[in-house]
Amino acid sequence: MRYGWLVAGVVVLAVAAGAYRVVDKRQTERAKAAAQTEAAKITPPTLLSPADVLTVQSQTLAIGVEVSGPIKAANAAFVKARAAGEVQGLQVREGDVVKAGQVLGRIENSESGARLRQAQQQAESSKTQIDVAQRNFDNNRALVEQGFISKTALESSTSALTSAQALYRAAQAAVEISQKALDDSVLRAPISGQVAQRLTQPGERAAVDARILEIVDLSKLELEASVGAADSVQLQVGQSARLTVDGIATPIAARVARINPNAAPGSRAVIAYLALADSTGLRQGLFAQGTVAVASVTALVLPISAVRTDRPQPYVQVLVDGKVRHQNVTLGARGTADAGGGPNPQLLVTVDGIAAGTQVLAGSVGPLRPGSAVSLAASGQ
Repeated sequence: MRYGWLVAGVVVLAVAAGAYRVVDKRQTERAKAAAQTEAAKITPPTLLSPADVLTVQSQTLAIGVEVSGPIKAANAAFVKARAAGEVQGLQVREGDVVKAGQVLGRIENSESGARLRQAQQQAESSKTQIDVAQRNFDNNRALVEQGFISKTALESSTSALTSAQALYRAAQAAVEISQKALDDSVLRAPISGQVAQRLTQPGERAAVDARILEIVDLSKLELEASVGAADSVQLQVGQSARLTVDGIATPIAARVARINPNAAPGSRAVIAYLALADSTGLRQGLFAQGTVAVASVTALVLPISAVRTDRPQPYVQVLVDGKVRHQNVTLGARGTADAGGGPNPQLLVTVDGIAAGTQVLAGSVGPLRPGSAVSLAASGQ
């Protein structure tokens, strides 16, 4: 009996020892897994270059009004048909350079030539009548002085001479009218420039005032910008601007040349015309945009690219003791540090809610989680 109890006790102890080993093994594996998880959470610090860290500082900011629109030639004109007829001799095409007064083509108008010749012949006939009337007047005046005829005959000669002179003047006016009609059949360039459009082809019949060609002068270009009502009151003639044009890397200096006194009925926008300082390589119709400098303010500023807006409240990524912290900020006026004209100006914005001297990550770094470790590479690396 005692032997049976002894065997049972041994079995119980063996089972208990096996269970303990299983539990201990599981706890060891759990502890190891937890340690591995914690180790996985520890990431190496993000390596940044000195250019990735900005310092908030006070700076004078040039406040500007943003403008955009098409580039147009200040001088442009259409060559129109001043007489109806078939277009002949039109050789110029788009891109050709023309001079003011240059003959570009003609409108076939044979009737004008015939009328001119008719008027010239009538004027010659009237001139002959004047000569005859003048001789009669001179002869009659001499006879009156000698007492051979009465003064009534002289008065009749005077009337005949006056009538002949009037007819001659009328004939000369008819010649001028016919000459003007013939000149109107000649197509001449009203300004110097380049042909932008050929709207009528040779051989086509053109009506009076039909557009034949468009000529633009690319030596003087300007931006035609539509400005909102609130911004338009800040614009004044003579203010400087800096524009960028699609396809041209170098900014172009400009100034406000004119401001339309009327606002558009629907949008209340105002058209401002900015004269470009350099039109080299530009074409009419290109799109340009830029900023007109209207004022300046001194405040704490940051590049607008450093301000993140992927949350309801704008914020910046602040660097404190080697770790990232998100700091909400209030944005103010936008502008550039230099309104005069260095290439590629950086757009800045005034910020409130952050102290001067605070280190902020540049926008090129990208979003980092709060608490992320950051290390700075040595200069030159």
